[in-house]
Amino acid sequence: MDQRNKTTIRARRATTSFDTASPRERIEGKPLLIRTARRGVTGAFNFWIFVSKLITHRLRWYPIVEPYVGYGTPDYSRLICRTTLSPERGRSGLAVRGIRSAFKVPASRTQVKISIDGARLRTVQVGSSEVYDQPDRGREQSDEFALSDSSGYLDLVAEHHLSPGQHEVSYQVSRRAPVTAPLYIYPSSTPLGVISDIDDTILVTQVPSLWRAAYNMLLLNPKKRVSVPGMSVLYNKIRDLYPHAPFFYLSTSPWNVESSIRHFINYHGFPEGPLLLRDLDPRPKDFIPTGVEHKLEFVDQLMADFPNMKFLLLGDDGQKDPTTYATVARRYPGRIMAIGIRQLSPRESIGAVAGITATQPMPVTDVPVFYGTTGSNLMNTMLPFLAASQGSRRR
Repeated sequence: MDQRNKTTIRARRATTSFDTASPRERIEGKPLLIRTARRGVTGAFNFWIFVSKLITHRLRWYPIVEPYVGYGTPDYSRLICRTTLSPERGRSGLAVRGIRSAFKVPASRTQVKISIDGARLRTVQVGSSEVYDQPDRGREQSDEFALSDSSGYLDLVAEHHLSPGQHEVSYQVSRRAPVTAPLYIYPSSTPLGVISDIDDTILVTQVPSLWRAAYNMLLLNPKKRVSVPGMSVLYNKIRDLYPHAPFFYLSTSPWNVESSIRHFINYHGFPEGPLLLRDLDPRPKDFIPTGVEHKLEFVDQLMADFPNMKFLLLGDDGQKDPTTYATVARRYPGRIMAIGIRQLSPRESIGAVAGITATQPMPVTDVPVFYGTTGSNLMNTMLPFLAASQGSRRR
């Protein structure tokens, strides 16, 4: 039954083992120097939030919702948004310079009203730690609202019966008009999904060079961001071979720059799909997760969300994608169809940070691995393999 015929949707907060520290990993068990450093970072972060909120309070800013693209199966979906403080005329989803996005002030513990295709979302209690659905005496139906966390993030799992395809999620906070984001529902029987890195795979960022990467992400006009040559053509060729394949874009960039990356993907004609970014707030288990930890966490999540789906992994050799993807192939035998690695040019590798190898070799793996400096190079080797795989699957 389509969700349009239902009046409400049940939802709960998404949880992960990465958010819970074991006794061995708790900060109390760390050496004094590490404890002091972590508490210093956390204290500085909290102090910046405190001062920023005082300033925005004086400026009479109030919460606004930054909606992010959701995804899921016909039975459930993952919805993510963030509440931040903004001027009265502020708008969501604008492509602004990264430095402006990086200093957005979170609107902590903000009530958000959510609906999917007009069907209201109601939160449910999943344990004593859940606070967003506690009775609110000031409202007649408090379960109609979800409460963002201390950093403004709201990450929910909604249970429903939705038909495959694109749906619309609406988010609204007090004093603001509703804002919307697409929700992509993928059939459980979909044979192939694509997990793609962003930085230096489809978007020229020059991550191995710290200063160039910082300039490109923080100061460069979003409209001037450059696409890796031929990659949008390659991705659309893959979509032509597998019309129903979902594209998941995975990056170590923070959620703050989601709108800029989203505009880049649309402007350069890449297939639409969810962005899987990260927040930089200290976490209980691994404090501030590394890029590898972040990518493995989301890959694990996608493997669990779509247990019958195989994946094509696309990345570059400028960070640790070769090692990360080889780890994924070993961890999930039979689930990875192929790996594509875009090789950085010597010019892009110049200025690598000390201790970081500009390019990395691919560890030994049983999964086919294809290399190329551009999308055209990868097309010459990868597409024939994918076409042959598609042909054998149909027979």
